[in-house]
Amino acid sequence: MQYRTFGRLDWRPSALGFGAMRLPILDGDPGKIDEALAARMIRTAVDHGVNYFDTAWPYHREQSERFLGRCLRGGDRRRVRIATKLPSPRVATPGDFDRFLDEQRRRLQTERIDFYLLHGLNKEHWAKLRGLGVLEWAERVRREGRIGEFGFSFHDDLATFREVVDAYDWGFCQIQYNYIDVEFQAGREGLRYAAKRGLAVVVMEPLRGGSLACPAPREVLALWDSAPRRRSQADWALQWVWNDPDVSLVLSGMSTLGQVEENLASADRSGVGSLSEDELSLVERVRNAYRALAPIPCTRCGYCQPCPHGVAIPRVFTLYNDAMAYGDLARLGRMYRNAAFVGPESRADQCVACGTCEATCPQQIRIVEWLRKAHGALLSAGETESPPRDG
Repeated sequence: MQYRTFGRLDWRPSALGFGAMRLPILDGDPGKIDEALAARMIRTAVDHGVNYFDTAWPYHREQSERFLGRCLRGGDRRRVRIATKLPSPRVATPGDFDRFLDEQRRRLQTERIDFYLLHGLNKEHWAKLRGLGVLEWAERVRREGRIGEFGFSFHDDLATFREVVDAYDWGFCQIQYNYIDVEFQAGREGLRYAAKRGLAVVVMEPLRGGSLACPAPREVLALWDSAPRRRSQADWALQWVWNDPDVSLVLSGMSTLGQVEENLASADRSGVGSLSEDELSLVERVRNAYRALAPIPCTRCGYCQPCPHGVAIPRVFTLYNDAMAYGDLARLGRMYRNAAFVGPESRADQCVACGTCEATCPQQIRIVEWLRKAHGALLSAGETESPPRDG
C-alpha cells in the first residue's frame, strides 16, 4: 500500500480509503448487508494496509455504521481510522448535534470518532447548521474528545465551497473529483483552494458512481486501446486522481471482493506524478470524447438561470447528458428523483414553456423540448431513492 500526506495533519493515510455505502447486499435490499462477504472485503482491505473507512448515518438504510462498528471492533479498530458524518438534512435544533453524534458513537462502538464531517453541505444546509451554532459545538466536542478532526463533505458550487472553507479552521474536506468532473462543484479549482489552506482533501466518486468503469462506447474504447500501456478503465480513473499531489486519499465504494482486490492492486501502483504527459493527454481526449456524446450542447453557463418557475435547468441537463453518454440511465434517474440532488420544486416538470430561458441561451438550445424529454427519461428510470453519494 502507498501512503500519502493528509494536509497539515501528522498522519499518513492509505492511498485507498474504503467507502461503506455500496457494500454487498442480500435480496436486493440495501438495508440487508451481506455481512459475511462484506466482512471478508473489509478484512482484506485492512490486511493490505487500508487505514481509512468512511460511512454515514443514512448508508444502507442506517445499517452501515452499525455493521462497521461490529466489523472493526477489537484489534482492527486500533489499526484504522473511521470517518462518519452528521446527517445535515435531519438536523432541526442545536440539541440534534449531540443526539446524532452520541448515537453514531454507539453504533460504531467507539468513544471517539476520528474524522467527523458535516454531510453533503450545500448553501441551504450550510446556512442552517451555521445558524444553529455547529462550529461552536464542534469546538466543544473536540475538546471533550468525542471527535478528532472536523471536516465537511460538499455538493454545491465553487463559490459556496470557498465560503465554507474560509469560515473555519477545518482539518479536511471531501469533494467529488474525477477526470470528467474537473469543473463540477468544487472541481479542480476547489481542490487547489482547499489544499493551499492546509486542508486534507478526500476524494469521493473517482469512478463517478461506477460510470467510468462501465463498458465504454466504442469511441472511448478506441482511445483507451491506443495507449501503449494497457489498464482497466477503473485503473485509468483512479491513477488520474492519485497522480494529483493535492489529493490526500481516494475513497471507493466497493461492492465485491474482486473490486477490493483490483483497487488494492491499483493503489499499490499509485503515486504523485506517476502518469506521463502522454497518458494525461490521453485522459483528456477521453474526457472530450465522453462530452461529445452528450446530446444536449449545454455548457452550464447559467444564462438560463434563474428560471421564473424554479427549474434547475443546467442540473437537469447534466444528469440527462451523463445518463446518455455513460449508458447509466438507472443510476442518474435515481439521482434525479432524490431530493438531495434535485428537489421536486426544481425538476423539469415545473417548466410551463414560457420560453424565457430560450431567449437567453447562447447555445440556442431548444430548452423546453429537452426539459420535457429529460424529465420523461429520468423519471421513468429512477424507481428507487438513493442516499447522498459520499462514499
